Amino acid sequence: MARPATDQPTDVELQILRILWDGGKLTVRDIHSAIQQFKDTNYSTTVKMLSVMLEKNLVVRDENARPHVYRAAISRQKAQQQMLKGMVKKLFDGSTASLVMQALSTQKASKDELAEIRQLIEKIEKGKK
Repeated sequence: MARPATDQPTDVELQILRILWDGGKLTVRDIHSAIQQFKDTNYSTTVKMLSVMLEKNLVVRDENARPHVYRAAISRQKAQQQMLKGMVKKLFDGSTASLVMQALSTQKASKDELAEIRQLIEKIEKGKK
């Protein structure tokens, strides 16, 4: 049975997106070289992954450049937001509070991180008044 189609990036697609977010506009060869540092894969597999990502609108290809140049079609922040919304909906029944409570109880936050969280909560509270 085939997996259902999704516009959410797979783990490998996320790795490619990270490479593009860090590198900007890159050729397939550049992307493949970067992937090779983490995972042994064939060049043709990288080409196929980029083709799938193009269909999912995760990357954009400059057709005028030779060789073709790819860039991320979505920002890191936007991808994080979309994936987090999906996770909150699926795992936490839509409860952001449950997500935050689980995250803070699972892994210890530093003093600086807690200060940032407090500032964000204060900002949100001021915006709602």
